Parts: sequence; C-alpha cells; structure tokens
Amino acid sequence: MAQHPSSTNRTVTYASAGVDVEAGDRAVELMKSAVKATHTPNVIGGVGGFAGLFDVSELTGYRKPYLATSTDGVGTKVAIAQTLDVHDTIGFDLVGMVVDDIVVVGAKPLFMTDYIATGRVVPERIADIVRGIAAACEQAGTALVGGETAEHPGLLRPDEYDVAGAATGVVEADELLGPDRVRAGDVVIGMASSGLHSNGYSLVRKVINVAGWSLDRQVSELGRTLGEELLEPTRVYAADVLDLAAAFPVNGPDRTTGHGVRGFSHVTGGGLAANLARVLPAGLEATVDRSTWELPAVFQLISQLGNVPLPDLERTLNLGVGMVAIVDPAVAEDAVAHLAARGLSAWVMGTVAEIDPAAEHDGPDWVQGAKGVDGGAVRMVSAYAG
Repeated sequence: MAQHPSSTNRTVTYASAGVDVEAGDRAVELMKSAVKATHTPNVIGGVGGFAGLFDVSELTGYRKPYLATSTDGVGTKVAIAQTLDVHDTIGFDLVGMVVDDIVVVGAKPLFMTDYIATGRVVPERIADIVRGIAAACEQAGTALVGGETAEHPGLLRPDEYDVAGAATGVVEADELLGPDRVRAGDVVIGMASSGLHSNGYSLVRKVINVAGWSLDRQVSELGRTLGEELLEPTRVYAADVLDLAAAFPVNGPDRTTGHGVRGFSHVTGGGLAANLARVLPAGLEATVDRSTWELPAVFQLISQLGNVPLPDLERTLNLGVGMVAIVDPAVAEDAVAHLAARGLSAWVMGTVAEIDPAAEHDGPDWVQGAKGVDGGAVRMVSAYAG
C-alpha cells in the first residue's frame, strides 16, 4: 500500500487518543451492584445491554395509561463537585431534577437512564456518580435500567464531566394532575428545600468568585464549610408527592369533585412564582405570602454577599421551597400534617383566587405564564419572616 504523504511511522491507538476502554469496563464493574439494587422484577436483564428493558405488562390493568417523560441535567453544580473531588452526591441532584418533574402530573416514575460525559474515565469517580444516582433512584422507587459513560478527550479537560438523565413514568388518565383541576379557593402548600438544589449555580458561583471566598471557608451562619453547603444534595420529593396524592385524591368525572390534591409545582429554574404559574389555569392567581417562611441561611448569605436584588434572587433560586402542592382547603391542614409525619417540613403559604382586573398586573411581584405556558398568575406579597 502506498504511504500517504502525511503519514508517519508512529503508531496511533485509541488509548493514545485519550480513550481508555478498559477504564470504562472497570467503572461498570464498580457500579453494577448499586445499579442492580434499584431493579425490581419488572427490569429484564442486567447491566451492560444495548437497551434497558422494562416489563410494562402491569399497564394492562390501567383504564387509560398516560406515559410521562422528563430529561434534565445538574448544571454548573458539577463544578463544585469537581473542585471538592466529591462525586457521590451529585446523583441525587440529577434524579431529583428528573423524577420530580414527572410526579408533578401525578405520574409514578418507572425507570431512568443516565449519561455521563467526561474528559477522562476514572473508574472510581464514575462509580461514585452512578452510586449516587442509584441511591436516589431507590429513594424515589425508580429503576435505573441503563446509562452511558462517554470519554471526550480534547473536548473536556481530564477531570471535567457533565451528567444528564431521562425517566419515564405512568399515570392513569383520570388521575392526571394539572391546571384543569385547580379552583378558586384552593390552598398553596410549600415544601422545604434541602438547600440550593441544582438551580442558579451560575449566579452563586459568580457571587462567591467576586467575594473572593474559597470553598473550604468555614461559615458560622451555615455551621459548616461553604463547599459542604453548596454540595448539599437536592431533596428528592417523588415518594412524598405520590404518597400525598394517594392519601388525598380528587375524584369525580370532572376531576374536581372531592377534597384532595389538585396539583404540584416543582420549583426549579425560574424560581417559585414562575414555576407555580405554570400549573395554574388562565384567569386564576395564587397569592403567596413571603412572611410564612424565613429564608434559609444560604440564601441570605448569597443575597448579602453579592448584594443580589430580591427580584433576581426570586427568579433564580428556590429560596427554601423545593416543591409546592395545591390542595382543596378542606384538607390543607391534614396535608401539612401528613407531610410532617413523613419528615418533610411543609406549611400553608398562600391561596388561589380569580384574578382581580382592578389590581396591578406588572412589576417584579407579579408573574403570569412562564416557559411558554400561557396559564395563571402568581402574586408575591409581604416580606420574608425574620
């Protein structure tokens, strides 16, 4: 064979290009037991197949099953994990971002897959990430049926990685939760977040950088280092949300008869008001009273350290509320008590009413529609407690 003019006698291999296939295989071996722990009898086969298989024959018992799906990532919170070299918690952030979107409509998350892209496969690091994903899936009652680890030398630095995932769930058609259930007079219940969760880290990291603070700085208001606080895992609400919906169902052919849960809102990117507005029908407005809760210390710290305006905080961070339930007023107090019995702090934070045409409908305290949804509105009132 004629030699190409640009060729050399040097041997080029996949490994010399920066991809270590054997390291990928070792990572799979290290994570297999954690992944298998999430498997139910519905999972067909084991780890390593081309496709994850899930037996859905149980859906034949549904009157009219709807499949629900969601996909997400963790965002720039991975930069904190990489700096601290702590990788076994970021999986909770990924699972929370994905499955808690699914349960908002009342769907049970059946199975999940993950994707990890990295500049260099370090088996122990990849295994730590997947162990976290698997542990969170167990907590959510979701099978982790497969995933992919991709080594991208030259695109990502050796110790950089990003994670993403997708999940599928199912809900009975006449048990679907959403805006069409919500009525004037309903009550808004807030559920406490575990901290920053996985949104707004570009703002948070900018504030810390401008202030010149290091992640190992001990912060008295937080009772631990700054890095430990920023890496606090996202609370996974799936099991609590589904349990609440089952305990307080709304029945009847019009799906509004009865005294139960009308809907949920997962407070992620965009903040509380924007995400709550997405699950309200046009013509209705939720009034949320800030004085019903005190901003957790980490949010106060970011606000003060960066002199961040309140409107910017509220449309970027969850400010202590990670999930919201909208319920019939007759069950509001019982719903709060039910969540408390499960170890989840919750409180009545507002009510739903018809939009008053005479009221002011602009400014940072009023939001209507969000993320392409032309729905209801949310009005924030009062000042935060404390």
